[in-house]
Amino acid sequence: MLVLTRKVGEVVVIDGGIEVTVVKIDGGKVRLGFTAPPAVLIHRSEVIQSQREAARRPTGEQAGVV
Repeated sequence: MLVLTRKVGEVVVIDGGIEVTVVKIDGGKVRLGFTAPPAVLIHRSEVIQSQREAARRPTGEQAGVV
């Protein structure tokens, strides 16, 4: 893992086409802005985890409900 220190307005460029900008720092919260080509999907890890957990939960017939 690469760990960087950035200030508001500073940008990190990933693979020449993805930019991560520090938009705001407020106490313990950091607001980031992302610019990427349309083909690049950007997701928050907690949303992906939540979707995976929901997909694993049995529903309807799978849960034995008829």
